[in-house]
Amino acid sequence: MIKLTTQWLMLCILLFSMTSCSGAQQPKIAKDKPLMEKDDSLQNKKILIVYLSRTKNTKAVAEIIHKEVGGDLVALELVRPYPENYQQIVAQVSKENDEGYLPPLKSQIEDINQYDLVFLGFPTWGMQLPPPMKSFLNQYDLSGKTVVPFNTNGGYGIGSSFETVKKLCPNSKVLEGFSTKGGVERDGILYVMEGEKEKQVQLEVQSWLKKIGLIN
Repeated sequence: MIKLTTQWLMLCILLFSMTSCSGAQQPKIAKDKPLMEKDDSLQNKKILIVYLSRTKNTKAVAEIIHKEVGGDLVALELVRPYPENYQQIVAQVSKENDEGYLPPLKSQIEDINQYDLVFLGFPTWGMQLPPPMKSFLNQYDLSGKTVVPFNTNGGYGIGSSFETVKKLCPNSKVLEGFSTKGGVERDGILYVMEGEKEKQVQLEVQSWLKKIGLIN
């Protein structure tokens, strides 16, 4: 009986030891860690990603960037949202551009001074920077910060949007921007950032972020 008890105790000790070793070898998962390592120069930088998105394509690109570099992600929303009808919004935006009207923003950044690097995402509207993004750049002073524009468009490119960002951020370091084709709302083609298109854009974003030195 004593021999059986001793053997049982030895077996328990052996099993406990094996379990402990196995547990010690389990990898720790870092929450909210970017998919790729940031460049060393960005490790202590505070990052903000601000985006305007009507058909959610720019939002999808913003989220891809967020997965790569981390930071705070903020959607621009208006006090008075644009109409759902495509023709109505085209007419309204055209009028706002002609008159230089800056629509009031519902979204507010509590302390813009805490950020070192600011990504600005937007679609091309009328071959220009959308009025809400102009409102943002008029409301917040990005002097001394690094600014990085990114864009989705219906196939006609960025227009004057990136140049406008540079003009509205005269005291910022504006890096090379990113652009990709999104939906074509005029033709009823809305959200396209899924499946193979999403994978393609993920690779394009990674390549761009490496090129401008933000990830290794």
